Order: sequence, then structure tokens, then C-alpha cells
Amino acid sequence: MNFANFIRIEREEEGRTRHYVVHTRDPKFSIEIIPDDAAPDHVGKGTIKAVRLPNSWAGNYSQCAKLITAAQEFFNQSFAEPVPKGETRRFQA
Repeated sequence: MNFANFIRIEREEEGRTRHYVVHTRDPKFSIEIIPDDAAPDHVGKGTIKAVRLPNSWAGNYSQCAKLITAAQEFFNQSFAEPVPKGETRRFQA
């Protein structure tokens, strides 16, 4: 799956860590996710705490479900081992 349009933001507030997954293209939306402590890796796909979608997408449930599932998968994969810097370079000199 292509996760180029997703970013994960991690914020620390009052001793707690909050995780957000943001979709940067249309429809621009964000999901607040709590890592799943019951999962073997203590992250899993996470538990959705809040979803913020544009009003125009509120009734399009099948499309929203696909994007939310992709956001959860991105959240899980964002905790994987980082890729070596040489493999992430856009321009090979």
C-alpha cells in the first residue's frame, strides 16, 4: 500500500504521548490513535480515539472506511525499524 500521503505526529502533553495520523491530500483528515497495549508489539493498529473529516465526506462511509483502514496500517508500520538513510534519498549523487 502507498503511504506517501500520510504522516504521523507524536506530541507529548502532560506526561502522555498523543499520536495523530494525518492524510495530507484530499480529503485532508486526521485521526487520533492510541497504541494498543494488548497487541504483541504494544502498538498494533491502535485504537481510534477521534476522527476529523471534512463535512463533504461525512456520508461517504465506504470511502472513509478505506482511508481509515489505510491510516491504521500506516500507524502500525510507522513504528517499524527505520530505513537506512541511503535508501531514503531522493537524489543519488
